[in-house]
Amino acid sequence: MPVAADRIFPGEISTITLFQGGQGSQLKDYSAIIDKRVLELPKVDLHRHLEGSIRLETMVEVVREASLPLPEDIESLRRLVQVVDGDPKEPALFLSKFTNIRLFFHSPEIIQRITVEAVEDAARDQVRYLELRFTPAALAQSGVFDMEDVTRWVIDAAAEAASAHGIEVGLIVSVNRHESLEIAEEAARIAVDHIHNGIVGLDLAGDEVEFPAQPFQSILASAKQAGLGLTIHAGEWTGAENVRHAILELGADRIGHGIRILDDPQVVSLARARGIPFEVSIDSNYLTGGIPSLSAHPLPQMIQAGLQTVLTTDDPSIFGTTLSLEYQHAVDHLGLSLESLKGFVLTAVQAAFLDPLRISQLESEFVSLLWRS
Repeated sequence: MPVAADRIFPGEISTITLFQGGQGSQLKDYSAIIDKRVLELPKVDLHRHLEGSIRLETMVEVVREASLPLPEDIESLRRLVQVVDGDPKEPALFLSKFTNIRLFFHSPEIIQRITVEAVEDAARDQVRYLELRFTPAALAQSGVFDMEDVTRWVIDAAAEAASAHGIEVGLIVSVNRHESLEIAEEAARIAVDHIHNGIVGLDLAGDEVEFPAQPFQSILASAKQAGLGLTIHAGEWTGAENVRHAILELGADRIGHGIRILDDPQVVSLARARGIPFEVSIDSNYLTGGIPSLSAHPLPQMIQAGLQTVLTTDDPSIFGTTLSLEYQHAVDHLGLSLESLKGFVLTAVQAAFLDPLRISQLESEFVSLLWRS
């Protein structure tokens, strides 16, 4: 469901220095393996988790300064907070990384710092519009902080970073399937309370294998009725039935991942008829065991089936990726053309949790940027 344009942080869209990695960035310098045209492409990222976007260098600093019970050297720490070579490619291993990552949310200053850095890293990768999702319950450390407080810290930091780096940012509140309905209700209430203060959507995330989404139906419905966009993680590790349920029963406006939708042609027809956008993350789907190889990703088949698809990063720090790298994967491993990448950008603009007027304005701006001489 589109929301009003005044609900986002309107950093002016401007020319931004290309992402080069290096000091202060959480990712490797991929410029040598990414086509310059991909690096320069103005982009939109609709599915990026704050908790999965923390710079590894920042984590090392926090471990040392706060005496966290984690290794201080970067390579030892990497294995605990990122998916690395040799790790089993399975959902449980990926989700286990968050046990250590949650240790870092120990102060308002670090929560605001990682928010600023996440926005900055997106801007460096030529992301011009970002929907950054965060989980208040995770940042609040199960009671150490108040979820209302951490939400305000994220809102303030995102606004600061948007202004500083020439990027528009909308925030999405995430709730996890494995957490209580009471936590989900409070997070949704907070999201609605800040619907004119940067929050544009509500996300249902977490382990869809072990925890069904049905108990959250009324919470999601109330949030949607209040004007928030709904994005649901579904069909990431289980079959197309979860995608059908997310659309028909939960009222999803967008689907996170959804790569298993091709298991059921009827669900494909449903999603196509309703124009449901799918937030696809190639590296994430490979490294968490959703696909056996990058070249096996079903994105081309999803496009051929007439589904609306956008490329996203999911958890860029955990997977060691950037949006430019995701785009390059689509070219190198899936046979998509460089020109076709522009379609992902425009589809993402159209799928943003914004009101129709702002979407139209962004479309015009991106068309000018994408096809300028």
